[in-house]
Amino acid sequence: MLRKLKPTLFRLKEVFSQTRNASLEAVEDILIEADVGTKYTQDIMQKIQKGGGDRVEILKAELINLLSMPKPSPHATHPLVIMVSGVNGSGKTTTVAKLANVYRRRGSVLLASGDTYRDAAHEQLEIWAERMNVRIVGSRKGQDAAAVVYDAISKAMSKDISCVLIDTAGRLHTRIDLMEELKKIARVIKKLKPTGPDYNILTIDASLGQNSIQQARIFTKDVGINGLILTKFDGTAKGGAIIPICNELGLPILYLGVGEGIEDIIEFNPKDFVDALFE
Repeated sequence: MLRKLKPTLFRLKEVFSQTRNASLEAVEDILIEADVGTKYTQDIMQKIQKGGGDRVEILKAELINLLSMPKPSPHATHPLVIMVSGVNGSGKTTTVAKLANVYRRRGSVLLASGDTYRDAAHEQLEIWAERMNVRIVGSRKGQDAAAVVYDAISKAMSKDISCVLIDTAGRLHTRIDLMEELKKIARVIKKLKPTGPDYNILTIDASLGQNSIQQARIFTKDVGINGLILTKFDGTAKGGAIIPICNELGLPILYLGVGEGIEDIIEFNPKDFVDALFE
């Protein structure tokens, strides 16, 4: 993770590197600038002031603590089902392709093209599938997305495929009809796998910082999100928002998207992440 992460954090590292020699007041300003948020900045500053030791080590320990959320455990029954949701433009379909690239190294993968709203959404996912030589259950515009998902999981069960990755249409959290569609997809999954999706992931555009928290709250409440992927993390100076995002939502960060390429995804580890910030 460190090797891949360091080059992508240059703007955030630039911000945090100033904490070594800055005054306490300046450290507070640095955390606010990184979009850590007032509440968490105050908590961190209290720990630094009370700690009495190496300021950077106290800061690192507190950041690791704030970012250490329990991750969901996959259920024993196959296939592993991963459902990915997000607002329009959050990099959701590309993230699905990146995850497929990760999981195809562990076993067989099937993609479910559940975005039946966007023009050429299936074609985009199909191109990724062909590049990776993984199977895909396609769709056409206007088709019932839940039916596509049902077909995909049924096929995975009959063919003994180990992982199903479900792409869904991008949607604003305020679109009640589209949020209901996500609930329907989740219900269909439970008909075939009573425990539901193993990973119910929400993609969040990291460049939006804390502005994404309210929309993420509604996704979490409505469809039972149990993990987050922060996309477009490379080059953002608002990366400190990772702290309020996962703490306000009570959800773990599973991966960071750090580019447009198929390999540009990093499994999130709090200690490695914080170490990379200060190296």
